[in-house]
Amino acid sequence: QQRGALRSGTLPASSALSQASAGPFMKLSAVRRLALAGSLSASVALGLQLQHGRDARPFGASVAFAQPRAAGVTMLASPAEGRARLIDGKAIAAAIRREVKQHSEALIASHKVTPGLAVVLVGARTDSATYVKMKKKAAAEVGFHSIDKTFAESVTEEALLQCVQELNSDPSVHGILVQLPLPKHIDEAKVLESIRVEKDADGFSSENVGNMCLRGGKPPLAVPCTPAGCIELLQRSGVAVRGKECVVVGRSNIVGMPVAHMLQSMDGTVTVCHSKTAGLPAHVRRADIVVAAIGAAEFVKGDWIKPGAVVIDVGMNTKPADTAKGFRLCGDVDFDAASRRASAITPVPGGVGPMTIAMLLKNTLNLTRHSLGLPRIPLRRQQ
Repeated sequence: QQRGALRSGTLPASSALSQASAGPFMKLSAVRRLALAGSLSASVALGLQLQHGRDARPFGASVAFAQPRAAGVTMLASPAEGRARLIDGKAIAAAIRREVKQHSEALIASHKVTPGLAVVLVGARTDSATYVKMKKKAAAEVGFHSIDKTFAESVTEEALLQCVQELNSDPSVHGILVQLPLPKHIDEAKVLESIRVEKDADGFSSENVGNMCLRGGKPPLAVPCTPAGCIELLQRSGVAVRGKECVVVGRSNIVGMPVAHMLQSMDGTVTVCHSKTAGLPAHVRRADIVVAAIGAAEFVKGDWIKPGAVVIDVGMNTKPADTAKGFRLCGDVDFDAASRRASAITPVPGGVGPMTIAMLLKNTLNLTRHSLGLPRIPLRRQQ
């Protein structure tokens, strides 16, 4: 049965693009390079493309925690006969952005502080320009202060590090994101490590990742955006994780490993698989919840899906098609076949993709709250 949305809660990112397509899909190579580089901000760039379904160049099936559905928000779209329900990432992301806006307005009213997000961009890439445009729109929508630092491709590493240090010291900036990849003459790791953990908007600093993985202790100040988005999709669609068999297909630092830790923290029994896993289909067939983030078009076949399972497809790939562009977008799961067996599934585009920027905004909000000595808004729902 369709259930209402969960109240905001929460746990503490994005998929790699398939290399299978050439030809017309080479138009997307900039975004693909970003994602395959394992970039922190690549997760956001890819999220944009997942959300808009165009060349952007930038827990099982039982229900828990059901709350009355937010007005005007359909968390699970009505299914066609014999098909899984669609988990509506656009609607859920919109609900999160509204909540972030409310919290932002409350901070402004009570503390006279506006959350600030800074993005450092190098070069004149089309995907970067698209990302800046979308980030500005999202930040403005929730009432954030937005700062963009743009440099020519020839910028020196010293100048870039100086920029990050200035942002680290700027009290109006609460979250910093450096767009990757950077030019070859710049040490990306050095630049990223220079971002203070208190301003790590992507949630990928070693301290944030370590705190996310440890049981007990301090919670992370920010969490990886796309994995957190996957958890929000599950929770707000009324999918229970506790006691469920969860299989994560993919072991990247961006999505696979963080989402596995998040599911485990929610008392799921988690198996992490990858392209070298022996008997991979058998592992997936056990799963009540499948998170596919391996970066290969329709890698997970429909007959691998356990009847009634919930499928979260993080992938963004293409396959040849008789269209004007010569291809169509697809995920890591064979959607048509899987939707005939699953109870709920995310579409591509319109599933996980819209969640990435929404979670970036939520991270920035939490970093702002931390700067004021206020508790963070958690990701994981209390069970």
